[in-house]
Amino acid sequence: MFNGIGAPEIIIVAIFVLVFFGAKRIPELARGLGQGIKEFRQASKDIKKEIEESSKDIDDAVNSDEKTTTK
Repeated sequence: MFNGIGAPEIIIVAIFVLVFFGAKRIPELARGLGQGIKEFRQASKDIKKEIEESSKDIDDAVNSDEKTTTK
């Protein structure tokens, strides 16, 4: 499954989480984790989009400079 992590380790971690946080808190924690991952992915997409737009603007500026110098 994971590199070096087998089923016994996952079961031990699951039992620890269940005992430490309790059954009522686990859905809240999972919901918060999911929301955090969703926000991280959205921020990553926004940054990627901004970088692509900036590079396109730079390419457009370079191409327009080349057109004016070749005339």
